[in-house]
Order: sequence, then C-alpha cells, then structure tokens
Amino acid sequence: MFKKLLATVGIGGAKVDTILTSELLSPGDNFSANIVITGGDTEQTISGLDLALMTRVKVKRDETDMIANQRIAQWRIADSFVINAGETKTIPFSAQLPYETPISANGARNNQTKVWISTGLNIDMAIDASDKDPLNIIATSIQNKVLQAMDLCGYSLVKADVEEGQLRGNGFVSSIGCYQELEFKPNKFALFGLNEVEVSFVATPQVTHVLLELDRNFGGDSYRSMSLDNGLSQDQVTAQIKNFLG
Repeated sequence: MFKKLLATVGIGGAKVDTILTSELLSPGDNFSANIVITGGDTEQTISGLDLALMTRVKVKRDETDMIANQRIAQWRIADSFVINAGETKTIPFSAQLPYETPISANGARNNQTKVWISTGLNIDMAIDASDKDPLNIIATSIQNKVLQAMDLCGYSLVKADVEEGQLRGNGFVSSIGCYQELEFKPNKFALFGLNEVEVSFVATPQVTHVLLELDRNFGGDSYRSMSLDNGLSQDQVTAQIKNFLG
C-alpha cells in the first residue's frame, strides 16, 4: 500500500514521523496513519502529541486583507509519556476528514487552496515542535459532477481560495469557520452571458449543498443555492446547474 510521509518533527533528540496510508483523500473520507516516535540519545518526557488539519484562509483585519492559517480539525494522539533513548513507539491512528474540507487538488489556474496536517510534539521545558505537509484533497463524486457541469456550460475554473467566515444558503450553514470559493470565468462557448460564477460547497454524508454567486452584466451579483443528493447522475446535476445559471 502506498505510504506518504506526512511530517517529520524533532526536538531535543526525539523525532516523530507521521505516515499516511493513502495518497489521495476526499472530504468526509476516513484515513489512517502510523505515528512513529523515535527516542534520541537520552530519555525524554513527551507532554502531548497532536495532529491538526489546517488550511490557509483570507481574512480581513482593520480593512486589510491578510492570509492566516486556520485549524479545521484536531486530534489528540497521546498524552504525557516517556520515550527512552533509542526507543521506537508506533501509534496507529485513524480519523475522518470533515465533510467541509477544502478541495486542494482542484485544477484551478490560480489555486491558492492549501490543506495540510500539522504534527505537534510537546516536550517539557522545550519549545513546541511542529511541521506540516500538504494533503491532496480531491473532489467527492457529487462535487466533481458540479465542476463538470460548469465545464459543460462553458465555464473554466480560474481560481480557488478559502475565506474566513460562515456560508449560508437555503436551509444550510457551514460549520468549520471558513469556506472555499471556486471561481469560474466564461469561455467563448459559455451559456447565459455571465461574467463570473463562484461556487462553494457545504457537504454532508447524504446531501451536498451548493451556493452559487452569479455576476451578470446587468443587475449586479445574485446568490442561488441548491441541495444535491449525493447519488445524482451527471445528467441530473448538469440539468440543475443549467437551470440555476439561466
């Protein structure tokens, strides 16, 4: 099985390697990893070991746009323990990605979406150690059908980023403190005469909510939302997208 080295963290001689057993993940997927802790030259007390799922978000502070790191999930791997000199401890770990995890492997020409797992190794009387390594988060089946539908309507994905805040639509609201925006521009075959379409997802196990921001030549921006059953076919999704864009 493919194993990806996620992160290597070391301080004061001790080292931790986090090894993921899958190369590609989608929002809501279960994943597993092995956390391998190797002791240094002397015995050390580890005060805690955590993993955190992180992303980069656009934030506004005092009317200034900034980029910040945001934690969207965290898992405690181990509490205080002792690692002897030269000792190796292996801790198997499994968890589930949040359904709202941003899609980092999205194919946008300007892809600003970054998702990674940060490994934290805390050692008494020492500065916390941490490292990070990007994750390839691909669209779920229903999300991919929405992206394909946009392509079939003549719109190309030009930019993807994540913004701080909460997303609201008809009957749904986001829950992780940030949301992804996928920005589409029309090509020469585009339908409906739109200047731009921004697509955002709020996914759940059975339904994927979609918020569309439509920029028209006349009338300014407007918002439309829909809730798609995750089992819909490509033709069904394309028909709904066409209906909302028109």
